Amino acid sequence: MAQPGKSSAKRSKPSYLYSIIGVALVLFLLGTLGLIIIHANRLSAYFKESIEIQVILRDNVREDQAQALRDSIAARPYVKSIEYVSKDMAAGRFKKEFGEDFINLLQYNPLYASINIKANARYVNADSLRIIEKNLTQQSIVREISYQRLLVDQLNENVRKIGIVVLAISALLALVVIVLIDNTIRLAMFSNRFLIKTMQMVGATRGFIAKPFDIRSIINGALSAVLAIIALIGLLYFADQWLPELSGLRDYFMIGVLFLAMILIGICISFVSTHRSVMKYLRLKLDDLY
Repeated sequence: MAQPGKSSAKRSKPSYLYSIIGVALVLFLLGTLGLIIIHANRLSAYFKESIEIQVILRDNVREDQAQALRDSIAARPYVKSIEYVSKDMAAGRFKKEFGEDFINLLQYNPLYASINIKANARYVNADSLRIIEKNLTQQSIVREISYQRLLVDQLNENVRKIGIVVLAISALLALVVIVLIDNTIRLAMFSNRFLIKTMQMVGATRGFIAKPFDIRSIINGALSAVLAIIALIGLLYFADQWLPELSGLRDYFMIGVLFLAMILIGICISFVSTHRSVMKYLRLKLDDLY
């Protein structure tokens, strides 16, 4: 009896190795999609937070009034960054950008002072900006509010469409990942079916038989996830070499959450598939194993 068990154990070793590598490849694919989603969200937020809202002030506004309004706006939750641009600063920027000194030509400065705001990404949508505009125009020293409304609408519409596509792909890939990992582990457990049945025939309980396989499945799932994470870190490193701008969009907290999720997914699916396979072979008759 011992000899067949040893033979089965030897045959199971490469199966475990193959299943670890197979699960790692599938988790790597899932992690790659996760990184794409994380960077897409950061890229979307970057574009949204690049849109400037100009609060154009009236021509007779005093400096202290403008600064007081700036400080008041800066305390509001939607503000990511804020800058006060005086009439002289606006003229200087115009001259630097276009190379023309229109003040000498006109003998006066026709530009207005303004407070330039960049809002947090979650506030850059038509409804929120409409409320912000309404509140700001109630200020007596505000002449008008200016921002690229069409760009905001197009950006949010594109983000919505991309989000739907990515969600559909994620759901499909998640299903594929579960099926592939389950099949990979079941194939690995197939080579252990005689060992499982032999232990049952000598009087071992189901819990006793399943325990070492369950523990091994947890270790294998964790190893697969670690291998996938190492590969993803390598992918991020090479991506930084090709596109250094990507490092500025990196959300290390979300990447950490992704890596933790990969470990949990690897362990959970590996454990469930292994335990289910063990129970399946324990229920089968000896003749059905051939």
